[in-house]
Amino acid sequence: MSRRTEIYLLAGLVVILAAILYFRNRSDVPGIAGVFAADTKFVPLDVQEPQLRLNQLEKLRKLEYSGSHRNIFVAAPPPVPKPVGQAAAAPPPFVGPMKPPPPPPLQVPGEFFGYAAQPKTGRKFAFIASGDDILVVAEGDTFLNSFRVVHIGNDSADVEEISTGRRATVPMTQPPNQASNP
Repeated sequence: MSRRTEIYLLAGLVVILAAILYFRNRSDVPGIAGVFAADTKFVPLDVQEPQLRLNQLEKLRKLEYSGSHRNIFVAAPPPVPKPVGQAAAAPPPFVGPMKPPPPPPLQVPGEFFGYAAQPKTGRKFAFIASGDDILVVAEGDTFLNSFRVVHIGNDSADVEEISTGRRATVPMTQPPNQASNP
């Protein structure tokens, strides 16, 4: 860079710095912030006895609410008051938000019809029929892009849905016997 370009660059940076400082301090009011003069119209309350009146406090503690104990958030009319001599037969019904229903049981779109194990490693593979396709899935592997075989037993396979973590046990079924077609 030439000497002249360096001077122009320095002058430009100084102008930018001055503009930043000007706009930054522009909203500040010079002087002391706060109240300059006291309010001359203020008159303190004339309290004869500044002590706490304990006798009136005791009277308030002895008072008890005697109105109907009604839920103000329910539009139904209040319950009929019970006679004094009878005990409550059943607790009042719960009024509030209902619990959501439990999720439906996990449906695996396939039938577990057999397994195989490698003799050396002991790794098991499940045979799952999904429509016309036969899937061979090892323990811990996924199938149909949303299910994982967790465990393969002698007569069932434990399957987990990957997105929700819900599990289901799929029993081993006998594949239908397909006779030779003429």
